[in-house]
Amino acid sequence: MGAYLGLFAAAFIAATLLPFYSEVALAGLQSAGYDPVALWCWATAGNSLGAAVNWAIGRWLLGYQDRRWFPFKPKQLGPAQRWYQRWGVWSLLLAWLPVGGDALTFIAGLMRVNFALFFTLTAIGKGARYAAVLGIAGWLIG
Repeated sequence: MGAYLGLFAAAFIAATLLPFYSEVALAGLQSAGYDPVALWCWATAGNSLGAAVNWAIGRWLLGYQDRRWFPFKPKQLGPAQRWYQRWGVWSLLLAWLPVGGDALTFIAGLMRVNFALFFTLTAIGKGARYAAVLGIAGWLIG
């Protein structure tokens, strides 16, 4: 159970704005004989919940939109949020990307993306990435 919790923690941290990678741990545990389905579940859950932290931070920052240092003016924020809700939300399927993916989840919170839609799209993308990592690792090991 400790290995799965460690993978969960690694995946969680990797999804935040902190630089960290969980794919090596995932592949290592698979090569050590751990159940690939359980690994996929733990990694996807940890990484998706870590992305939710980024969303929450972005959403929290909206409370400071009246401050001079806030990067968007109120006139800009409303139209940008509407546009992002309609079109930009699909970019969350790419939240698994090592460069820019974490920023997408933060921006989604800032843009007030519906949390259920955010979490669903993010989890689909992240789950697909971990399935691909497990598939490639299994092929290399096998």
